[in-house]
Amino acid sequence: MREIVIISGKGGTGKTSISASFAYLEGSNAVVADCDVDAANMHILLDADFSSKEDFFSGELAVIDESKCNNCGKCKEVCRFDAIEQKDGQYIVDKISCEGCWYCSRVCPNDAITMVKQKAGDLFVSNIKNNSTMVHAKLGFAAENSGKLVAKVKQEAKILALKNDKEFVITDGSPGIGCPVISSLSGANLVVLVTEATVSGLHDLKRVVKLLKTFSLEAICIINKYDLNANITQEIEEYLLKENIKVIAKLPYDETFTQALTDAKPIVQYNDKSQLSIIIQKSWKEIKEIIRSRY
Repeated sequence: MREIVIISGKGGTGKTSISASFAYLEGSNAVVADCDVDAANMHILLDADFSSKEDFFSGELAVIDESKCNNCGKCKEVCRFDAIEQKDGQYIVDKISCEGCWYCSRVCPNDAITMVKQKAGDLFVSNIKNNSTMVHAKLGFAAENSGKLVAKVKQEAKILALKNDKEFVITDGSPGIGCPVISSLSGANLVVLVTEATVSGLHDLKRVVKLLKTFSLEAICIINKYDLNANITQEIEEYLLKENIKVIAKLPYDETFTQALTDAKPIVQYNDKSQLSIIIQKSWKEIKEIIRSRY
């Protein structure tokens, strides 16, 4: 089993659309993992059926037992997150502001404060197009530990791939360089960078390449909408050459890409004869050749 992780330094580069196309092309030979848990949308393109759901618990919340509380106010005094306030003569905890640090429960003289495990999101396993399986999740509103939820998604995807003898896990990572991205990269065999020919695209590409160096991960790159700015595309290629990262494809701007999204389909399904589809098909073939030769 080999894992391919698709990431981008910023949102809007076409990362998820390209990931969905790879998943569609590989079909039942891969398990798909959507690790963009903060703003998951890959399930729309792959027609996920949400056949299985599991609660994800992470972090704790302080809860005040009114029957034990004598309203001394010590909990409010020590809370550095302003999560405790007095309302109608009774101290209460703001669920969104509480960071679950336990300090208030430690200082309470009457043991009136307990720490309760919090549901942070939902984990799903779905049947998708081409007889494949996708593991995906949704982080709850104001919930913490998106990195842990990403790790759970990856873990479940790998278990399914090994159990069902699938060759690949195709992982759509989060944009940016934060905790969810770091968690997405854990255990990856090959990283596919998706960038665009814009100033911000180049800037954020450099940030994510610096992150990859920290983990000594091999990467290749796809430049989307390369023909929007020839100068920036040249800068991107020169930078990647210096960093020893191969550009395996340059996708031109094409409104068919947007039309496919509007129809909730990967571009390779929407129009498999289009220029974009042909380039993506060739890219996926090359990606498989690269990873099979290495692992």
